[in-house]
Amino acid sequence: MRILTNDDVAALLPMDEAIAVIDRVMRRVSAGGAEQPLRHAVPVGGQNLMGVMSGALSEPPCHGVKLVSLFPGNPARGLSGHRGAVVLFEPETGGAVAMMDAGLLTAIRTAAASAVATRALANPGAERLAIIGTGEQAEHHLAAMRAVCPLRDVRVVGRRSGNAAAFAARAAARYPDLTVTHGTDVQAAIKGVQVICTVTNAATPILSGDWLEPGQHVNVVGASIPQKREVDDALVLRSEYFFDYRPSLMAQAGEVVDMRAAGTLRETHLRGEIGAVLAGAVPGRSGPGAITVYRSLGIIAQDLAAAHHILTRAEAEGRGQNVGF
Repeated sequence: MRILTNDDVAALLPMDEAIAVIDRVMRRVSAGGAEQPLRHAVPVGGQNLMGVMSGALSEPPCHGVKLVSLFPGNPARGLSGHRGAVVLFEPETGGAVAMMDAGLLTAIRTAAASAVATRALANPGAERLAIIGTGEQAEHHLAAMRAVCPLRDVRVVGRRSGNAAAFAARAAARYPDLTVTHGTDVQAAIKGVQVICTVTNAATPILSGDWLEPGQHVNVVGASIPQKREVDDALVLRSEYFFDYRPSLMAQAGEVVDMRAAGTLRETHLRGEIGAVLAGAVPGRSGPGAITVYRSLGIIAQDLAAAHHILTRAEAEGRGQNVGF
């Protein structure tokens, strides 16, 4: 087994390669090329959870499991809110061939999935971006959006003004070509932008569909369990609403779970999986004035494809530590 650290993942999964990997695997998911039981979450005290995700891909042929602790208080300690490991198995004998840090892998593949969706659904030439949230996912989403949009103006929103200001300062230093502003007012920040990313740990909606403008695209990312939701009913009803994987959406997207229980959501509101859009099997944006949404829950197929890519590069470049059992 090859053991790969956070530094290895950072070196072997740059954002441009991650976007290409996720584009390919999402097409395969919608074509039936993956086995993906729903994520299983185990309470481990307070708001903390342990998530267990397992699955298999037909191409590249592999199977594996991600074991990850979801600790929302970690960022205050300078740690990722997602900590754990991905274990990858080869298909011929079922042997475990790699274990790698799951925190950074998860952050990169999640942001890459939003980039893939933005490239497919947003109006071309988006120069203005609003990021709601100031944590690890915000950092990676900015990098991902830069990879697919000619950004010039970035607006950062956080519940705490100090966190928003710190994020904006880091972003401006890293990307001197961008104008980066910050604040705490979501409604004000999204005025006139073309792309919005919600990457918070909010349990109740922080973005309303009534605030959205024609032509905007929204990546809804932060809430991945049915007890949490970042967006309200109006956002779903006003938008052309796309998603990563239908079974996950129906069971784990809080707004969908709530609206189905209330009888306010019709099947016609759910346009289709992003992989089907990429393959041309489902229409994407209907026109320049439409509001599009990509609902990201995160799926094991993304982790496995990213892990396989990392392992392939690690073997070629001699990175990581080989251990026996």
